[in-house]
Order: sequence, then C-alpha cells, then structure tokens
Amino acid sequence: MEFLTELWLPIVLSAVFVFFVSSILHMVIPHHKSDYRGLPDEEKVLDAMRAQNVGRGEYMFPFPSSMKELGNPEMIAKFERGPVGYLTVIPSGPPAMGKSLVQWFVYTLVVSAFVAYIADLAMGPTQEYLRVFRVTGAIAVLVYGIACVNDSIWKGKPWSTTAKFVFDGVIYGLVTAGTFGWLWPTA
Repeated sequence: MEFLTELWLPIVLSAVFVFFVSSILHMVIPHHKSDYRGLPDEEKVLDAMRAQNVGRGEYMFPFPSSMKELGNPEMIAKFERGPVGYLTVIPSGPPAMGKSLVQWFVYTLVVSAFVAYIADLAMGPTQEYLRVFRVTGAIAVLVYGIACVNDSIWKGKPWSTTAKFVFDGVIYGLVTAGTFGWLWPTA
C-alpha cells in the first residue's frame, strides 16, 4: 500500500482529468449521438413489457434454458425468425445522471489506483516521464478502451459504437498517462 502514499496525487488528479475530459467528449463532441435508436412503435412495445411486468435486469431473446435447448429445432427456428437480442431494463423514472456521474468518478479513481499499483510494481520509483507515460497509458487504455470490445463480441453491440468507446478509452488513457508521467515521484 506504499504506492498509495507516493502516488495519491496522480491517482486523484488523473481521475479528475478523465472525468472532465469524458464530460467534454460526451457533451461537446456529438460522436455518441447515434449509439442508440428508438424502437419502432415504441409505445406498443412498452405497453407489452408493462403488461408482462418486465422488471430490472438483463434479458436475452429468444432465451434457451440450456445449451442442449440451443440445438433444438424449435429454438433454432425462433432464432431464425427473429428478432434476436439482448435487453437491459433499468429502474423506471428519469435517468439518474447525478448517481451515474458519481459512480463514473469512483470508477475513474479505482482505475487510477490500479494503474498506480501495476505501474509501481512494474517500474518502481524515479522513472523518466516517457517510461511512466508508456506503462501507465497502456494499462489505462486496456481498462478504459479495450475492455468494451467484449460487448461487440458477445452481445452484438455495433462495432461502430464500440470503436467510439475505444477511441474515448485511448483519450482517457493518454490523459491518465500524461498525469502519471508529470507527477511520478523523482529522486
């Protein structure tokens, strides 16, 4: 835990900087505006979901109850007929932006703490700026950017949307790397 006492400032500042850069990316640059689309005849779909009392959770459709059922001709026909997808249902009510922003900031702090921990293990104290930049940047890009590729592989998220999140992750990684390089302890 010694790394926390030595690296608390870059941990906190990189989290703050990533938080502000992410706010700018999502509010000023409209590249995420096309990430989602509305459902055709949305009100009918929502009425049907309400009638079925669909609650908060992750859903897959069609839903096979086992791997064996996945090969069942009736299940195969359901998949071929479509639609096929994943659905995330969140609590009803207006979006809780305040809560989400607090969670995002806590996440950036956790990421920065792990970046500090791994970089400290890999390099130790008194490293030159470029080495710190490269190591911390690689770690942060993996967490912020590359980690979201799973959603395109396994959940069918459009690759164009994932590419935008990877782009964001590279930016966050560079911000994190610059902060750690600037504030890394010197001899």
